[in-house]
Amino acid sequence: MFDLPTLTKSVSSKKSVMFPQLARFTDLGLLLMRMMVGFVFVTSGYSHFKDPTARAKSIEMSKGFTIFLGIAELAGGLGVAFGVLTQLAAFGLILVMFGAIYKKAFSWHTGFWGEKASGWHYDLIFILINLVIAFSDGGAYVLMR
Repeated sequence: MFDLPTLTKSVSSKKSVMFPQLARFTDLGLLLMRMMVGFVFVTSGYSHFKDPTARAKSIEMSKGFTIFLGIAELAGGLGVAFGVLTQLAAFGLILVMFGAIYKKAFSWHTGFWGEKASGWHYDLIFILINLVIAFSDGGAYVLMR
């Protein structure tokens, strides 16, 4: 009755993209997004190393775990920013963000938007950004896949 390839072709040909000329900048957009994610996680990871005792107290974790978290954030941030094992780095950062959401929602009882501190919406945004990075394998401008 219907020829699926023909039907799909006719439906997709009717799709309209408002600014098709912007598609050529997709890889640049992914690179900029990766650099921003890398900057955020590298600076956060560095804060764990700067004064691990104080940082451990502020996040209510052990000093050893805080150092481990710093290593994970530094490695993941550098991997995403430079495009080295980008998907693996992005999935690692997603795990870190799930941990942050768990801590905020269930230990600190911080809401989605937060009242006195940043809510877990911030962490959820980084999960979604890292999913885009992982699904696209970081785009064209990566050092190592």
